[in-house]
Amino acid sequence: MKNKIKKKERIINKSKTKKNYSTLINNVGQLLEQGRKQTYRAVNNIMVQTYWNIGRMVVEYEQGGKERAEYGTYLLKKLSEDLTDRHGKGFSRDNLENMRRFYLMYSISETVSRKSPHSLTFSCRCLKSATLWRKLSWSHICVIMRIKDEIIRNFYIKEVENQGWSIRELDRQINSMLFERLALSKDKKGVLTLSKKGQLIEKSEDIIKDPYILEFLSLDESRKYTETELEQKIIDNLQKFLLELGKGFMFVSRQQRITLENEHFYIDLVFYNRLLRCFVILELKIGKLTHQDLGQLQMYVNYYDRDIKKKNENPTIGILLCADKKEALVKYTLPENNKQIFASKYKLYLPNKKEIQKRLQQIID
Repeated sequence: MKNKIKKKERIINKSKTKKNYSTLINNVGQLLEQGRKQTYRAVNNIMVQTYWNIGRMVVEYEQGGKERAEYGTYLLKKLSEDLTDRHGKGFSRDNLENMRRFYLMYSISETVSRKSPHSLTFSCRCLKSATLWRKLSWSHICVIMRIKDEIIRNFYIKEVENQGWSIRELDRQINSMLFERLALSKDKKGVLTLSKKGQLIEKSEDIIKDPYILEFLSLDESRKYTETELEQKIIDNLQKFLLELGKGFMFVSRQQRITLENEHFYIDLVFYNRLLRCFVILELKIGKLTHQDLGQLQMYVNYYDRDIKKKNENPTIGILLCADKKEALVKYTLPENNKQIFASKYKLYLPNKKEIQKRLQQIID
C-alpha cells in the first residue's frame, strides 16, 4: 500500500516538474524574443541617427558657410567611392542622397506652412526626426521620403507604426493611394486627423473605401469575367484582399446559404471586423448596379442582425462592391440616415492619381 502511495507521489511530482519546465521554457523564449526586439530597435535607432548625421555633415560641407547649399552631384559620387573603399557596402550615391534628403526633410521641428501638390495650403507641425528613429527602419524611411506632401507622409508613418507594414506592403499602399481613397469620405478636419493619427476605426463609415483597388487579382479588364471568377480570385488572394479591406477584418465564409420560406439565397462573402465588433457582408456586382441589388443586400444585413449577431455585437454592415456605381441610384434607394449599407466601386488597376487628387481637392475646398 505504501509503495503505491509513493509511486503516485512520484508521478505527481514528475507531472509538476514537467509543468514547471514548460513554464520555464516559455518564459525564457518570451524573454529572448523581447530582448531581440529591443536589440533590433536599438540598432535601428543608432543606424538611422547615424544616417541623419551623415546627411547633416554633407549639407554643412556643401553650404560652406553659405545660408543655402548648392547641390553637388560630384560630391556624392566622390564620397560614395571613398566611403565604399574604406567602409564597405551601404554608401551608394543613391543612399547618400537619401541621407542628405532625410536631414533636410526632418531637420526643422517648428511650425511651418507650405503648399501641397494638391494646391492646398496647410499649417502643421513638421514631424520630429526622433519619432522616426524610434519607430521606422531606414528602408521604410526611404520609401516614405518619396512622398512630397507632408500630410500624406505623416499618415503613412502612423500606419507603419500602427500596422507594422512590411516595405512591400507600404509601397503597395502608397501606389494604390490609400490615403487619398480614405480622405475622399472625409471633410478637411478628417483629412488632417488622418495625417496626425492614421486611420481610426470608430464607426461603420471608417472602413469604407471608394474605390477598392484589386490589381493583385491580375484580372484583365478588357476580357469578360463572371462574378464567380471574381469571387474565386479574391479567395485565391485572400490575404491581400484582407489588407485592402483594412484594419480588423477576419474572413468568415463564402457563398453562405440562407433559406427563407423554402427559398435559398447565397451571400457572396462574409467577414467580421473585430474593431467594430460586427459582421460585414460583401456582395460582388460586375454589371450595372440596380436598386434590386441594394435591396437584396439589405435583406442579408437584416437577416444577420435579427438571426445571427449577438446582443453585444454592433449592427451588420453591407458593402456592394461593383464595377459601375450610379451615385443618384444609391442616394435615393438608401435612407438618408443610412449607416449600414454602402456601395463602392472596385478597380482592377492602380488609380488615376490626377483624377483622385481632383476629387479630394473638391472635398477640401
